Amino acid sequence: MPYLETNTASANSNISIYYEDSGSGKPIVLVHGWPLSGDMWEYQVPALVDAGYRVITYDRRGFGKSSRPFDGYTYDSMSQDLNNLIKELDLKDVTLIGFSMGGGELGKYVEMFGTDNLAHLIFVSSIAPFMLKTNDNPDGVPSDVFEGMKDGVKKDRAGFLQEFGKNFLNYKDNQETISQGMLDHSFNIAVSASPKGTLDCIDAFGKTDLRAAMKKIDVPTLFIHGDADAVVPPAPTSKQGHEMVANSTLEMFKNAPHGLYLTHTEQLNTTVLNFLKEK
Repeated sequence: MPYLETNTASANSNISIYYEDSGSGKPIVLVHGWPLSGDMWEYQVPALVDAGYRVITYDRRGFGKSSRPFDGYTYDSMSQDLNNLIKELDLKDVTLIGFSMGGGELGKYVEMFGTDNLAHLIFVSSIAPFMLKTNDNPDGVPSDVFEGMKDGVKKDRAGFLQEFGKNFLNYKDNQETISQGMLDHSFNIAVSASPKGTLDCIDAFGKTDLRAAMKKIDVPTLFIHGDADAVVPPAPTSKQGHEMVANSTLEMFKNAPHGLYLTHTEQLNTTVLNFLKEK
């Protein structure tokens, strides 16, 4: 199994980042959401490879098959991991696709490393640019929501994640689309992650302000979000990001939940591929 051996100032030892590299052609790197792993892209990878792209998925530190350090769960460190992977594989003109928390890596990557090596950015149900409600971000999510999530993870991580998974997919409304088996599979991915990483990443995706970073984006950019997202509200995230990124595109999927990659798979894949062909 391929691993990237990497390190950052925030970690006390080397970290192994697990990745999978499929297909050939222009490179696409898929950045997964919280609290999942690269396995979440099961229904996107074949569509992208069949369309002629080289597709790389990887597991964020603390998740999936990657190392589980005790610290380093900040966007600075995690975007450094992403950059190290791109350099290790010698990728050029890269398209980055980030889902939910993964959108934060995209924004921070631009802030830290620029856009010279990027071809496109695609934010899917993304937390970027800023989830937290503040005086100058009134559409955001109150801080006590994130503190409540942290309490849930600390007290009963498995129970919290089980309920979170249902909200993730608006399960009551999508039971005909989402099987119990698929719900269980997503839970198994989530519960296998590092407890400390699961906890610390809540502050990363919930409280990191990426508004300045988004204004530096100067490559073709697409925002995709569900209008029924009960986890990440579109107003402070995709809609605000679209307003900040010049000449970007916003696609709102009707009745789509946060985990639209499972409920609206064909629509998502088609939208992404059409954007890449047009831009």
